[in-house]
Amino acid sequence: MKKLLLMLSMALLVGCFTAEAQNSMVITADQPQSTISEHIYGQFSEHLGTGMYGGLWVGEDSDIPNTDGFRDDVIEALKELQIPNIRWPGGCFADEYHWRDGIGPRDERPVRINTHWGMVEEKNQVGIHEFMRLTELIDSEPYISANVGSGTPKEMANWIEYMTYDGNSTLANMRRENGQEEAWEVKFWGIGNESWGCGGNMQADYYADLYRRYATFAKDYSGNELFKIASGFSDDRYEWTETVVEEAGYQMDAISLHYYTLPTGEWQKKGPSKDFGEDMYFSTLKQGLMMDEYVTRHSTRMDKYDPEKRITLAVDEWGVWTDPIEGSNPGFLQQQNSIRDALVASTTLDILNKHSDRVRIANIAQTVNVLQAMVLTDGDQMLKTPTYHVFDFYTVHHNTKLLPLHLNAEQYEYESESIPTVSATASKSDDGTVNLTVTNLHASELQEVTADIRGIDLSSVSEARILTADAVDAINTFDNPDNVSPQDYTDYDLKEGELTLRIPSKSVIVLRIR
Repeated sequence: MKKLLLMLSMALLVGCFTAEAQNSMVITADQPQSTISEHIYGQFSEHLGTGMYGGLWVGEDSDIPNTDGFRDDVIEALKELQIPNIRWPGGCFADEYHWRDGIGPRDERPVRINTHWGMVEEKNQVGIHEFMRLTELIDSEPYISANVGSGTPKEMANWIEYMTYDGNSTLANMRRENGQEEAWEVKFWGIGNESWGCGGNMQADYYADLYRRYATFAKDYSGNELFKIASGFSDDRYEWTETVVEEAGYQMDAISLHYYTLPTGEWQKKGPSKDFGEDMYFSTLKQGLMMDEYVTRHSTRMDKYDPEKRITLAVDEWGVWTDPIEGSNPGFLQQQNSIRDALVASTTLDILNKHSDRVRIANIAQTVNVLQAMVLTDGDQMLKTPTYHVFDFYTVHHNTKLLPLHLNAEQYEYESESIPTVSATASKSDDGTVNLTVTNLHASELQEVTADIRGIDLSSVSEARILTADAVDAINTFDNPDNVSPQDYTDYDLKEGELTLRIPSKSVIVLRIR
């Protein structure tokens, strides 16, 4: 009898621990924190592969419907994402790009070699005026990466004057002759890109000196106030960030951080973008979650010299990077885009949102046909990727207030490793709406999540959608472009401020609660 009672007690004890381990969150809706800047949801479009030519630009004479040379189908899709900024022309390409190559009549522009990406001809059909037209078409702000690696301070200074000065000068008049009467507003300027690598293979001390020199000649013209972004490092090179901020922080508005999620964690063999199993699914998600450590530790180094967080950490290159699709030009970085990649996007955005007191601009790589793209094209066909739909879901967080969210999540265990099963962001709009995005990372198990929403009276859900798939490597194809696409989400209950969610495996949901 004593043995039976002991067994029953142990069972009850295990039951108690199991109940405590279930997914739960507490959201404090009356204690808003930092603003989640819309610019965290920026894009990156480099002259790389078919990202620009064929993906965005087809030219006015193309049979593919276009506006001023840009594909109508792609433009319409990108407008729906409410893209706040788009970074151009690179990337590594930026540090071999000379802006004068891209002005004047297109049939008279020089032909260069894109030495970084496939050794193909760069005919400069998309230059300053075309790129600025693209930003107008998608209602986005430009983010220009200036050439520091092979350029000069004078070249950059002239570029800024050409674009932003509305007075009488040779460069401003040249802009007018090329068809743009009014000066453009161009706030975001990157002064160098990966200056530690493809942008010049510099040391931190040297770059800090060079940055100060360039920044000195980056002038504000005609009311246009520049937001100057220094070249930071990638991953865990914290000493670069500390040196550059210490020596040049007073002349910068931001310093960049790049981090690419490699399924295997190895650059030499990154892993496939399609036809993979749970091993590559799990390892990719685990690698993606490293973003939190990198942002946290770079921010800590910055705090030593900028405790008030005036300087932004600009995560202006991030995303999943896999081996290129077999048979494609390796330099074109063409890959597929699966539900796995969509969940890396949702968890990464959760991390960036959580750090929105320091991270106020970010750019996923890249917009079309390259790396973790929003859309893919093939001739006159176009499809939206699973990652596209995540960015569509997360528009609810643009320029909202981050809400404190205490999450107690079960662990998703695979072989000898584990990661949290659930990731989430909660925010509050000006009208009082609570916006909630929640991701279930588990490959096969539904997760029930209870959310205790405090400090506000909520009675109804005005929007609820889900993105999910049957397989960890599910993708959209031109034969089946809606294989992974949003559906209405109904498996929830809202009673007296407590929200209960039942989320299928490998899913992300968005809810707006009033």
